[in-house]
Amino acid sequence: MPITLITCSGVSNTGKLTTQAALALLQRRPGGYVWVRAHQGTETFADEIEDADEVIVLDGCTDCCAEKKLAEAGFRPDHHLVATEIGITKNGMADVQFVEIEKVVNSVLQVKR
Repeated sequence: MPITLITCSGVSNTGKLTTQAALALLQRRPGGYVWVRAHQGTETFADEIEDADEVIVLDGCTDCCAEKKLAEAGFRPDHHLVATEIGITKNGMADVQFVEIEKVVNSVLQVKR
């Protein structure tokens, strides 16, 4: 069963970074992840999480938008990663850097399963 990855996918650089990291994971591990953007709504969470073996929430910053949306749907993640807590600087609308994508992807891959 694939891992469900929920991202905030916000408009700031760290929010965009969660989207880029999810896309990189989907490309590197085909079939290994199901990706849900938090703004898709709580109905989507219920459908995707119901059968998930594991749920990872990836938020861009400490606003934790994705984790909050998941909680609204009545679910808790198995793992929660925040880009700004793993060394990424939130910098408004700055472009996402490749090295930042790699850092977040590696953090997701290192989650104990």
